[in-house]
Amino acid sequence: MRRDHALSSLLFTVLGVSSALCAAAEEHPNAVLFDDSEIVSTEYPSWFKLSFMDLQDDLADARDGGKTGLMLFFDSDGCAYCRAFLEHTFNDPGLQAGVREKFDVIGLDMFGDIEITDFSGHRLTMKDFALREGVTMSPTVIFYGTDGTRLLRTVGYHPPARFRVLLDYLVGGHFATESLRAYTAKRTPQRSPQPAAPQTDPLFEEEPYAFDRSRLPAQRPLLVLFEDGDCAECLRLRSHVLSYAPVRRLLTRYDAVRLDWSDAGTPLVTTTGARSNPAAWAERLNIAQVPALVFFDETGREVFRLDSLVLRQRMERALLYVLENAYLRGMTYQQFTRGKTIEKRKVESSSAASGG
Repeated sequence: MRRDHALSSLLFTVLGVSSALCAAAEEHPNAVLFDDSEIVSTEYPSWFKLSFMDLQDDLADARDGGKTGLMLFFDSDGCAYCRAFLEHTFNDPGLQAGVREKFDVIGLDMFGDIEITDFSGHRLTMKDFALREGVTMSPTVIFYGTDGTRLLRTVGYHPPARFRVLLDYLVGGHFATESLRAYTAKRTPQRSPQPAAPQTDPLFEEEPYAFDRSRLPAQRPLLVLFEDGDCAECLRLRSHVLSYAPVRRLLTRYDAVRLDWSDAGTPLVTTTGARSNPAAWAERLNIAQVPALVFFDETGREVFRLDSLVLRQRMERALLYVLENAYLRGMTYQQFTRGKTIEKRKVESSSAASGG
C-alpha cells in the first residue's frame, strides 16, 4: 500500500536501506546505519492491515483472529528512521513472523488529515488522534490490547534485537506484572559491579554531580546522557554523533553530563534536589535502555527524552528544539523538525534555481 504524501513536492527518492548493511552496522559501532538528514519516501509492507480507519472494527478483527491486539505504526513524510524501521526491522523474518502472529498492524501518518474512528467510536483526524495518544516523534509504535487498552508505547527506530525484546515483553504478558525497565534488566547480561570509567570529554561535567534546579533556576538547559560502557549503540553515539562539530557547538550552550546507568556508588543531587546515584536516578526516571538522552529545562522540568537510535540530524535538532524553546510554543519535536526540513528544502530549491 503506497502512502499519499502531503509534502510530495519536497520529497525525493533515495536508495533504500539494505538489510545487510544495517546488520553490519549494528555489529560495528563506528559504522553508520543510514543518513538521517535525507528526505525519503516510505511504503508500508503489504502485510500491514488494510484498515477502513475504524479502530473499533480493527479491534474486533484482532479479537476474532485470536491476536493479542493492535499495533499502530505512526510515521511522517520524509522520515529516514521510519523507512529504516519498515525496511530493516520489519524485514527480519523471525521478528516479522512474531508480529504478524500476535498483532494486526496499521500504519498512520502522524500529520494526516484523514478522519478515523477511535476505540470509543469518536471521529477525529489522524493527526488529532496521534497528538491525543502522545505521538510527538516519528516513528512511534503503540500496542493496544483487544479491549483498546494501551499496552506499550515506544518511540524511534529500534533494530530487530531490541524490538524483539519489546515484543517478548508484550506477548509474554510481562507488562501486567513488571515495568519494561525491570524486564529489560533481566535480559541484559550482568556486568561487573564496578562501572566502566567514562571517557573524558570537556563538554561534559565531571564530579561532583549537583543538578538541583528546584530552588534556583539554572542559566542553561541540562542534558543527561545515561549510557553503558559496553553498549555498541553508546559507542556509536560517541564516535559518530557527539564528535560531530555542529552538535558540539550546540552542546556548549548546555549543562551536560554522562552517567553510567549501572553505577550505584557515585553520589549525585538530582534536578529536584534529591540525593541519589546514577543507577537510582535512572530507575526513578524509568530509563529502560541505553543510550538515553534526557533533556531538562532551566527549572529542572523534563522536556523530552530520546532513548532509541539517534544520528546526527536528530541530535542537532533535538538540541535546537530545547534551546529555541519550541516546546513552550506548543510544538512537538516532530512539528519542529518538520518545519526545519521544509525550510532546508526551500533554501536548496532556491539555490538550485539561482545556480548558486
